[in-house]
Amino acid sequence: MNITIRNETDSDVNAISEITKAAFADCLYGNHTEQFIITALRAAGALTVSLVAEADSNVVGHVAFSPVTVSDGTLGWYGLGPVSVLPSLQKQGIGKSLIREGLSLLKASGAKGCTLVGDPIYYHRFGFKNLPHLVLEGVPQQYFLALPFDETKTSGIVTFHKAFTAEQ
Repeated sequence: MNITIRNETDSDVNAISEITKAAFADCLYGNHTEQFIITALRAAGALTVSLVAEADSNVVGHVAFSPVTVSDGTLGWYGLGPVSVLPSLQKQGIGKSLIREGLSLLKASGAKGCTLVGDPIYYHRFGFKNLPHLVLEGVPQQYFLALPFDETKTSGIVTFHKAFTAEQ
């Protein structure tokens, strides 16, 4: 299967929502609000990087990156997520390609780093790790991961965009 990674366009919005709903439908954790988070980020102008994976002219995956704040005042940090791939196409490298391209774009733009909440085993392959000096309140530390892009020591409480509380 030939996959193309590209920036989202207005015509992708519905497909992104449907893919996100499908990807998280059987998720045992969370509130199944991921599609609403993306919509709220888009409405707030906070989708810094929003990429889709396309196969045979159909959108089959999506990843979002949005700004986060760090209590020490460091600027240039972003949050990864949600990332979604159609369930029938998962575990084929599409999500990995979306994440790698998004991280590459962030680095090229001068970003300082990226954070996420997720499976440490999966995200370790991208260089994400638990950094004890960065905390996301309410999330067990082992699932809050960060990937600094430079040697700057950033520490404090990280806050994701308020869109992450969207419920519809």
